[in-house]
Amino acid sequence: MNSLTRISARLPGADALRQAASAWAHSDGVTWVFIGKTLLTAFLALWLAYRLELPQPNTVLVSAFIVLQPQSGQVLAKSFYRILGTLAGLTVMVTFIALFAQERVLFLLCVSLWVGLCTAGAARYRDFRAYACLLAGYTAVMIGIPATLHPEGAFMAALWRVLEITLGIFCTGLVSALVLPQTSSAALRNALDSRFGDFAGLAAAGLEGTLDHARFEQAAARIAAEAVGLENLRNVTAFEDPHMRLRSGRLARLNSEFMQLTTRFHALQRLLDRLRERQAGAVLEVLMPCLVEVGGLLAGWHGRPLRDADAAFLAAQLEHCRQQLMPQIREARARLAHACPREADQLDFETAAELLFRFAGDLHDYAQTHASLAAHKHIREQWKERFTPKANAVAAAVAGLRCALLVLVGGVFWIETSWLSGATFTLTSVLIAALSSASPNPKRLSLQLTFGTLLGATLGFILTFRVLPHLDGFPLLCMVLAPVFALGAFLITRPQWSGYGVGLLVWFCIASLPANLARYDAYTFINEYLAMLLSMGMAVVAAMVILPPNRPWLWERLEAELRMRVVHTISDPLKGLSAGFESGTRDLLNQAYGLASGRPDVQRRLLRWMFQVQEVGLAIIELRREQAVLPDEPWYAEHMPWRRAIRAMGRALIRLFIQPSEHNRLRALAAVEHAIHSTRSTQEPRPPHFDTSPLRRMCSYLHFIRTSLLDPSSPLRESSRG
Repeated sequence: MNSLTRISARLPGADALRQAASAWAHSDGVTWVFIGKTLLTAFLALWLAYRLELPQPNTVLVSAFIVLQPQSGQVLAKSFYRILGTLAGLTVMVTFIALFAQERVLFLLCVSLWVGLCTAGAARYRDFRAYACLLAGYTAVMIGIPATLHPEGAFMAALWRVLEITLGIFCTGLVSALVLPQTSSAALRNALDSRFGDFAGLAAAGLEGTLDHARFEQAAARIAAEAVGLENLRNVTAFEDPHMRLRSGRLARLNSEFMQLTTRFHALQRLLDRLRERQAGAVLEVLMPCLVEVGGLLAGWHGRPLRDADAAFLAAQLEHCRQQLMPQIREARARLAHACPREADQLDFETAAELLFRFAGDLHDYAQTHASLAAHKHIREQWKERFTPKANAVAAAVAGLRCALLVLVGGVFWIETSWLSGATFTLTSVLIAALSSASPNPKRLSLQLTFGTLLGATLGFILTFRVLPHLDGFPLLCMVLAPVFALGAFLITRPQWSGYGVGLLVWFCIASLPANLARYDAYTFINEYLAMLLSMGMAVVAAMVILPPNRPWLWERLEAELRMRVVHTISDPLKGLSAGFESGTRDLLNQAYGLASGRPDVQRRLLRWMFQVQEVGLAIIELRREQAVLPDEPWYAEHMPWRRAIRAMGRALIRLFIQPSEHNRLRALAAVEHAIHSTRSTQEPRPPHFDTSPLRRMCSYLHFIRTSLLDPSSPLRESSRG
């Protein structure tokens, strides 16, 4: 009895088992669900392909596997754009066949140009719209290459390919939506709910002065990636959830407000860091009660999920905080004035107080928008500004050129050698180049696809010539194929191994999957896999030789484009400028940060440039907003000296960020100081406080630009030394 008692005491209780089961369901359980859905999708699509006696069942499965995603919204979005791309590729290729069917060289030249354009488009968009571009090129080649041998059957072959692709997409979407669906809307809500809790802890630490620089930089890179990811999720949820579709404008607004919120916090944090570095004790002492007011409120939300009801409570807290903050700032200003500070200390205080008050206002706006998600309809849904991604045109053109050259070289080799598997050789080169076009490291992905295909060739040879001839019936075929498909699905769920999984599944289906009339021809089998592997080797060499994207030439271009965001804040129209600036800088950083993977020195430099661009860009946008709403009074007129000084400062900043140098930095610094002097010298009939005086607010923004240019850790100083 005692031994039984001791054994039962060692066994976990019901609560512990329940927690362990929940943890497994949210980790490895998700992987096993995805593997199960992959098998169900594959066997449903394969059974229908055999039952309908489609000419190429392998095309059905390839389509199904390419569309596979863990979340149903991603599957539906991918499927929608894939069908659009398939129809576009069909239309273009039928036109090419009608025009150039008798001249293979001219036909291949046109095909290579079309595929290059499609690949460049995929590299340009880098989201689910990229699949439309990829499939427009891939479908064209899949239809057009075999049609060069038999142009008389090109139209019917094109219709069969479209039917097969559509069937694969239909099966994937059906299983993903009906069998244990993992919705993108749930992932979006979870990301939104947890994001603010993480940021609240970061901001509270920054206001308290306990935030170290390494944590700050890591958070900036993570926030940039999250902003891009949430925008993609928002677009995806529109395909699966009508409730999220009703809130699409508010979700876009929420992401935009969060980006502005983090930019404002960064500006405030950098100014506080500079004050601490130069030991401006008088300013920090009078400012501390204001910082504690906001920081203490945020500390209470650290690590807590922000639900809709919680957001309404947070908005009420922030409204009360803002009402308390303004009297505290006025009291702090009076205390500082009583201590007879220097002019620089006064400007530092006014700038920090302005940033803190605006930061509290941004927090309040964000909380109100988050709380509005509880209603189906809300006035905050009216949001015209959109996330504006930025892509490097040269990088997209290089990806297109690389793919076009692969098609052209493969086609010429096929024509000159009359190789029976030349069509497979050319088709594989297109698919490899298309799949790797959006990758930050196409060489690595191409190698993974190659090794995945090699594994598929080994398994395919064993199954085709040792196992399949002894099978009888579809159930036994499913049992034999299940381990291969399960292995590929498992590899896809691991980001570092996903290329192996795609290579295994896609090329195993292309070369090893039995058709309705099975053929056991070892010569053809080996020839087909040899063509695939040689084509992949050529793609790897092309990715290594033809301007690989993860190299300094592209880092430097993206860095230059990041600096150009400041130029755009000065020269572009004010409408929609803030949202475009916030999204553009983060998208550029996210691209460059991924391309510089494995180079922490480059990543750190890119982060420092983003900080510099955000600091100066935010101040310029606020300056332009203030000038846009100035009263029609003589001391605010366009011809006033302070207005001319600000325009001269804008020209100096444009020169500085286009071509960073010590000479241009000093010129810009002199222009900023002249603008500050001119603005402070202008008389206006208003109390000289930032809540009542437009000129005082503009002095704060100008002073912030000045401190940013003087910062010894600024990349502008490093460029000047270089």
